[in-house]
Amino acid sequence: MHTRTKALVLRAVDYKESDKILTLFTQDMGKLTVSARGCRKKGSPLAAACQLLVWSEMVLYDYQGKWSVKEAAAERLFRGVRDDLDRLALGCYFAEVAETLAVEGVPSPDLLALTLNSLHALDRLPDRPLALVKAAFEWRCMCLAGYEPLIDGCAICGEPHPQEPLFHLSEGVLCCAGCRPQVGEGIAMPLNGQALAALEHIAHGDPKRLFSFRLEGEGLRLLADAGEAYLHTQLERGFRTLDFYKSLQTGPEAPAGTSG
Repeated sequence: MHTRTKALVLRAVDYKESDKILTLFTQDMGKLTVSARGCRKKGSPLAAACQLLVWSEMVLYDYQGKWSVKEAAAERLFRGVRDDLDRLALGCYFAEVAETLAVEGVPSPDLLALTLNSLHALDRLPDRPLALVKAAFEWRCMCLAGYEPLIDGCAICGEPHPQEPLFHLSEGVLCCAGCRPQVGEGIAMPLNGQALAALEHIAHGDPKRLFSFRLEGEGLRLLADAGEAYLHTQLERGFRTLDFYKSLQTGPEAPAGTSG
């Protein structure tokens, strides 16, 4: 059986002398594990399309329940990501999170679109701080995964503009500092008005304009720190790609995910 689809390479692992095992995020079938035989040979027509973080059109064939790449043509290499180590590391983090959330064989068009748009932002929007792109990706991922934050007011008293607002990571709700004891155990992280406005845009705005907001300074730091912590709390795991990205960062007071 043959099928034609477009796919983003989320992971590429060398196999044998000239092959790769790829984790693809496909348009039509969600996440797939496929083999790309001979793609590491010199002059292979599959080589460019089978690189990490490349968006390609592929012809896949299924033999006894295992998928292989028959043909592939790269459509988007995201060269601006590849040419900058910080951006490449952050792009790999996005891919690892997408791989974690995607389900084998189940289409996830919204998550795929978010991942591609986030790579586009890294590639073509140099005026957006990396901390902003990272935070928007993390918060929007949580919305798509069923963990949309409840930020329309304090979860306890209902105040639409909480005093000294805190975001409770395990409950996923906003609360006033004075109401914090009633929310329950766990960590609650501070947000301010600017961070809350940005979070409202990320959670409820047009996905196509996800990165259209501006935020810097303390607001960006609070949004970035809470977004990273919320994702890790809900998914109950860390990410090696994020550890590498953060190891590249200099400046002990930089917001989580800040660079450039």
